[in-house]
Amino acid sequence: MNKYILLMMTGVLALVLSACADDSNVEEAADGGEAAAGDLVIAMQDDVVSIDPHGSNDTASAQVRMNIYETLVNQTMEMELTAGLAEEWETIEDDVWNFQLREGTTFHSGEGFTAEDVKATLDRVNDEAVASEAAFLFEMIEEVEIVGDYEVNIHTEFPFAPLPSHLAHNTGGIISKSLIDEDYQNALDEAGVDMTADEYYELREGGGDEYEEVMDQISEHVGSVIGSETDGTNHAMLEERNPGQETVLTKFEDFQGESGERGFDTVTFRVIPESGARLAELETGGVQIVRDIDSANADRVESGENTELLEQESSRTDYLGFNTEKAPFDDVRVRQAIAYAIDRDMIVEGVFDNMGIAATHPIAPDVWGYDDSLDGREYDLDRAKELLAESDHPDGFSTELWVRDDQMNVDTALYIQESLAELGIEVSVEQLEWGTFLERTGQGDHEMFAMGWTTVTGDADNGLYALYHSENKGATGNRSFYSNDELDAALDAGRSEADEGDRADAYSAAQEIIIEEAPTVSLVHPNFAVGVDASQVDGVAIDPIGLVRIENLTFK
Repeated sequence: MNKYILLMMTGVLALVLSACADDSNVEEAADGGEAAAGDLVIAMQDDVVSIDPHGSNDTASAQVRMNIYETLVNQTMEMELTAGLAEEWETIEDDVWNFQLREGTTFHSGEGFTAEDVKATLDRVNDEAVASEAAFLFEMIEEVEIVGDYEVNIHTEFPFAPLPSHLAHNTGGIISKSLIDEDYQNALDEAGVDMTADEYYELREGGGDEYEEVMDQISEHVGSVIGSETDGTNHAMLEERNPGQETVLTKFEDFQGESGERGFDTVTFRVIPESGARLAELETGGVQIVRDIDSANADRVESGENTELLEQESSRTDYLGFNTEKAPFDDVRVRQAIAYAIDRDMIVEGVFDNMGIAATHPIAPDVWGYDDSLDGREYDLDRAKELLAESDHPDGFSTELWVRDDQMNVDTALYIQESLAELGIEVSVEQLEWGTFLERTGQGDHEMFAMGWTTVTGDADNGLYALYHSENKGATGNRSFYSNDELDAALDAGRSEADEGDRADAYSAAQEIIIEEAPTVSLVHPNFAVGVDASQVDGVAIDPIGLVRIENLTFK
């Protein structure tokens, strides 16, 4: 009997302790039902490079910005296109697209969304003064014609079939014209130019020497406002930004996009560079979601008492790149020899623990335009030795391989180092902080580098044009500084042909040249993975471009 009473008392005590537990992270619904919302914390390896949609083209920034800004077109988890700020779209001429815009939508500032905001945003991303890394995605747009308050015609320089896919890219997030006006006015004032923002827009429309002069004067100041303030229409708005530490968003109560109540009050993107520290925070409940789970820690998350691993096949290609403007990598035989000397299957198995597939093409199999009839570069050490013997460096050479400072990249680099030693190539692996890595490889300071590119639009144009067209040398994407007239022609044809079959042929030709010329060596199409505290949240998803989706998230 005493034992029974003791058990009852223990149960009551447990209930009391449970009731008294810290519930600061979850609000109880007024009717006593399930939790309505909470304060979500997401741990990230990298900090946001820029909160400005036109300020950078990196994944960490995209992860945050996608919750602040809506695009004209949305992508589903299956990479299918669906309505965003545009409800319908169609081609009305080969080079003219009509977009019917959503009515009744407000920006975080309270201003109403109209066609003026679409024009202001797309004009800005293509402005030379902004010098956006994302301009290659929109440079085919010649004019945004306002047809009505909620209708625009987008005129392109040539027929461009994947335009809706490009408009779904996070860098196409629509910014309020008011904030854009404020940003330009600030730049003009800082540069000492006696001109209003509207007068600058008129000058930009006409072009000419005066525009070039003013553009040069204001270029270093453009983005100062939009780089620190935001005004979008999506489900979260910027509350606080502490560079290098965290970015805090709060729920936008007047969100009028995709239906459904959001399951968060605030979202904090906390920067935790070291993977072990991120996992410790997940396991102790300090964060609910961890991005960038590497294969070495996947089992730990999967087997955790309260943690769950979400894994997703990706449209990403991790690759080894060469600065083709520097010897010895200006010699195609050296590049080909290195391409043959690397066993990609060993990297997938030994570094990625089979969380991915070996890459033989520069784009992933699920990307539109991938040509599986082409023979990719396979491992063949004997052929590698033959090619190097035919080159100007038959006995090998010494070089540096730059990687960002995370373990997966370092491990891949060390494998490459070991593989190239078989050819007499002595590789020194240099680790750089991510921002420094991007800046210095964009300037062409490197010899070899290893990084990845995710084809965000799901179309070969995005996967190939930025990385291999000669116009995009440097920070835009072509960090190999590779130039080939035949390849440029194929890439130009791929983005200008209206017929889908002709586009596919152009991208097949482009892939064949890239595989043969080897300005880069494709290594792995890795799977993306995130860790979730399943005891706290549900409904988290990760898409094929590696972004965590929280629109269906709920607190338990």
